Amino acid sequence: MDMIHVRLVSPADLTERALEILGSDPSVLNLIVQRESARNPDGDQIVCDVLTGGANEVLRRLRDLRLDQHGSIVIEPVDMAFSGRADEVRANRLGALGNAPVWEQVEARIRAEGTYTPSFYLYLVVAGLLGAVGIVTNSQILIVAAMVVGPEYGAIVSIALGIDQHSRPRVRQGLLALLVGFLLAIVATFLFSLMIRGFGFQSKAFAAGLRPVSNLINTPNFFSFAVAALAGIVGIVSLTEARTSALLGVFISVTTIPAAADIGVSTAFASWSEARGSLIQLLVNIAVLIVVGTLTLKVQRAIWRRVGRDSREHEADRRDLGAA
Repeated sequence: MDMIHVRLVSPADLTERALEILGSDPSVLNLIVQRESARNPDGDQIVCDVLTGGANEVLRRLRDLRLDQHGSIVIEPVDMAFSGRADEVRANRLGALGNAPVWEQVEARIRAEGTYTPSFYLYLVVAGLLGAVGIVTNSQILIVAAMVVGPEYGAIVSIALGIDQHSRPRVRQGLLALLVGFLLAIVATFLFSLMIRGFGFQSKAFAAGLRPVSNLINTPNFFSFAVAALAGIVGIVSLTEARTSALLGVFISVTTIPAAADIGVSTAFASWSEARGSLIQLLVNIAVLIVVGTLTLKVQRAIWRRVGRDSREHEADRRDLGAA
């Protein structure tokens, strides 16, 4: 059942207007009101369940009341529900809109990904070091491990959301986090690779110039662009639909952390052309992911707005026919 649970604390002077919004919407179920039962903030507690297909409109109208500023709005997912009424509304009134994402939840997931705590930079450094080991040992498994560990996609998608919402602070914070994080990862892998070179720990094949993993990373081409574009689309869609398995595939498919690691390794081994190729690879992947992510967000919003308009027009026509 695609449904969310909504808890509201409403000031007394806004409660009746909030109840009018909730009570008139067929996608709102299980509406409960407890007068003067809430504290901090003080007010009336309103609890209800909302089908996701109608949630965006309901939440928009509640926020237009400034209920989120004068009271509070809490949203929780509903894992399972049994309701004949909900099935009827979903089938007869929402139609295709019943599968719409709740954009408040989508944006909350993206904001959570775009949190730049010290662990964000630690993960980037560790991922870079894993990538460096994978490069000097020609181990593709370690390269995949580095891709999974790297947290950079959270910053990339947060930047895309910032561009979509015209939020300069979010874009600026994300770009700064990527810049600092990748610089730390490159410096760490450079120093680590210098140690490897000094002690001769690199594999014999790598020392002999047989570097298939490194060559794959530091050779940007059309396929690098195509993979980054496809990953950018899938990444945003998977965040929209909360599909973690698809999001994991995005982490594994994009050459960002491996490219940063290869910059450090190639510089330490004085392979300047390889370092330059990896730098281009890194910049291209990040730029494409941001641009494609922003466009995918905009297109998804536009599509679901159109579906919502069509659904409302269909419902209006149905009511007119019923009245006739």
